[in-house]
Amino acid sequence: MHSLGTHLIIELEKCNQNILDDKVLIETILTNAASESGAQIIGSTFHKFIPIGVTGVVSISESHLAVHTWPELSYASVDIFSCGDNFNLNECAQKIIRGFQSTKVSKMKIDRGIDNKFSNQEIS
Repeated sequence: MHSLGTHLIIELEKCNQNILDDKVLIETILTNAASESGAQIIGSTFHKFIPIGVTGVVSISESHLAVHTWPELSYASVDIFSCGDNFNLNECAQKIIRGFQSTKVSKMKIDRGIDNKFSNQEIS
């Protein structure tokens, strides 16, 4: 496969519920994690759900960071995708994990690119 980028899918459990419901703090955590890890930020958008939860995206020149939170479950899903060499995905992930105060983490790394080996199943 000709790799064009790396995608980290991160499941964060046992997070601080107050952090997961704070739109401003979540945007700060993701933005700081991206910039401190070498990414060039080009924009962001975040939304606070009523009554609870936050979703958002930080667009970076290397690709993006995305988050969706379930504060009532102490859970957040995070995606980090980069097609650049100057951005440290693992450092970025660790900063987000610490920022959300998660104590149970699982990560999956996927190399994205041409001729990948994913199954070719249609999703309906």
